Amino acid sequence: MSNLVKKLEEIVNRFKEVSDLIVDPEIISDMDRYVKLNKEYKDLEPIVQAHKDYTNILGNIETSKEIIDSDEDPELKEMARMELDDLLPAREELEERVKIMLIPKNPEDSKNVILEIRAGTGGDEASIFAGDLYRMYWRFCEKMGWNLELIAQNEGTSGGFKEISFSVSGEDVFGTLKYERGVHRVQRVPVTESQGRVHTSAATVAVLPEVEDVEVELKKDDIRVDTYRSSGAGGQHVNKTESAVRLTHIPTGIVVECQDGRSQHKNKDKAMKVLRSKLYEVELEKQEKEQAVARKSQVSTGDRSAKIRTYNWPQGRVTDHRIGLTLYNLDAIIGGEIDSIIEALQVAENAEKLKEGV
Repeated sequence: MSNLVKKLEEIVNRFKEVSDLIVDPEIISDMDRYVKLNKEYKDLEPIVQAHKDYTNILGNIETSKEIIDSDEDPELKEMARMELDDLLPAREELEERVKIMLIPKNPEDSKNVILEIRAGTGGDEASIFAGDLYRMYWRFCEKMGWNLELIAQNEGTSGGFKEISFSVSGEDVFGTLKYERGVHRVQRVPVTESQGRVHTSAATVAVLPEVEDVEVELKKDDIRVDTYRSSGAGGQHVNKTESAVRLTHIPTGIVVECQDGRSQHKNKDKAMKVLRSKLYEVELEKQEKEQAVARKSQVSTGDRSAKIRTYNWPQGRVTDHRIGLTLYNLDAIIGGEIDSIIEALQVAENAEKLKEGV
């Protein structure tokens, strides 16, 4: 028995065990455990189906070989050879797919995220570009069926945003969006440019995994809370009450703000969520950098200072520098069609993990 078959059979046995557990009344009454087991069931289901397909192919290969070796009918032998010619490549293809499915999932991947976009070098044009990225991600997330909630925004003087943050909740949100962390660069003629020259500007994207209270301990004495009047969209109300909240984590100097809601209490809750995520990300980045160095990974997701992608308007081109991927459909990508880039990055990272035996 090959290692692959053995591993698949272990997963099938676990799947049967989980299948029995999720219909157990005692488990159903324990919501936390039921949700975890239900997720495990969904994660294992495609692997169990792949095991069925793989067992089928192996059985058909064996049958074809027996016919070729022992049957006396030339026509039947020829049919078996033709079938074998199709089955062997199908087996190889399925084996590669199964190996990728068996790569251990990062437990962080299932988390929801807080996505922050900040204008970088380039003045007003950087703010306008930050606005373009915001709309790109918002459309992509909506297409994925994820829920979005604005946290805070600071508008640019000529449009766009100096910075904007929002939360995204859904299935495997962090596992999908984590590849977007880093510096995004734009090359185009800004609306503020009178000479028609192409400028290069940048914006930084941070993707923070949302964490529970128990995952990051926050001491009350370590946090300074300031309230102030909200600015921007929201009508006259936002200018009359100090509903906006600013939290400063004294030990690290991390500052977070929330000014989206009219309730100071709700804004504080949101800000605390962002602060926990930022503190968690510091540790996560450290771990990811160590893992990337150990694996010499080209698909870095842990360094927000790395230039990861360029959007070139004159050529209608988007280039992801980590994997050397260049696409000439900028309008579609900036319109939220970033699936192909993310899928290519996932394939590249999985290929690296297989090579390194991760």
